[in-house]
Amino acid sequence: MQALTGAPTRRGADEEGYRTMSTEQNIHQVFGAELSPYSVKVRSYCRYKGIPHEWIVRSSRNEEDFRRHAKLPLVPLVVCPDGQVLQDSTPIIEALEARYPEPSIHPDEPVARFVSELLEEFGDEWGNKWMFHYRWAREADQLSAAARLAAAMMPDVDAPTRETIAASIRERMVGRVWFVGSSPETAARIEQSFADGLALLETHLATQPYLFGGRPAFADFGLWGQIYNAWTDPTPREIIEGAAPHTLAWIRRMLEPSALGAFESWATLEPTLLPLLEQQVGRLFLPWSAANARALAAAEQEFTTPLGGQSWTQKPQKYHARSLAALKIKFKQVRSDATLQRVLQSSDCLRWLHDDA
Repeated sequence: MQALTGAPTRRGADEEGYRTMSTEQNIHQVFGAELSPYSVKVRSYCRYKGIPHEWIVRSSRNEEDFRRHAKLPLVPLVVCPDGQVLQDSTPIIEALEARYPEPSIHPDEPVARFVSELLEEFGDEWGNKWMFHYRWAREADQLSAAARLAAAMMPDVDAPTRETIAASIRERMVGRVWFVGSSPETAARIEQSFADGLALLETHLATQPYLFGGRPAFADFGLWGQIYNAWTDPTPREIIEGAAPHTLAWIRRMLEPSALGAFESWATLEPTLLPLLEQQVGRLFLPWSAANARALAAAEQEFTTPLGGQSWTQKPQKYHARSLAALKIKFKQVRSDATLQRVLQSSDCLRWLHDDA
């Protein structure tokens, strides 16, 4: 899942923050935007891996170049040195990981690796509900995001024109909150999930610098992109800074991630990471994702499903069904692992990963 948005930050950027140029010749061009959680996810990954890259904020200045490469009008977009073009943050990272396998973002232990892949999917799809809802639910956040988007997208226009563009962005995006399932009926459920998820992450990150130990895993990039973007907006920023100092440190650490140690064993991680699987993934995300896939298969225009004891209604989303199918394929490759079966069963995740779910 991706979104077109943006305003760059990066050490070494020029004074306008327009792009960061690598001194390497053999570089990857990364078209993205600061307000796109999927863009900064890929940028953080490239920084951690030490992949030579040029961070290019998509704007009116480079739109022609972007469109020449893009199959879809979405960021992030990566143009590889050999001319290959990649879009969609998860496949981008998977493709780059095959080219640059060290340091690996996947724990060796099968249980930890699959849980990381599951939490990466959770971040991309359910964490995006947190971010998108908060960005466009209240006036302060709407005004902040719209102004930053307008400034990034149209850096050369005068102030009155930029204000007009910002107003147009605000109107359009507020009208699209239904896309992630945000509505007057689901708003309280999304915000409670964010508060609960943040509390669970805070407990876990009090014990580890990253989700799976001393170095970032696949899950860190997917979940961080959403929470970092939420932190740039006024309302969730106040919530994070007021209640989650360890999570805030992780947010800042992931801007320029580096290995601080090794991945921990699942036995070490389980006491504080399993509750996140139980309360957010098994109770909310996977049942929602399965209901969404069923609605699409039945060509329904809207679906309603119980989530965590409450009713949830929204229009189905095609991308989520495809990403759930990809997750199920990954699960098939490791489903014989007895410890993984136990973990997924105890967190009520297992039943949703079968083909008939």
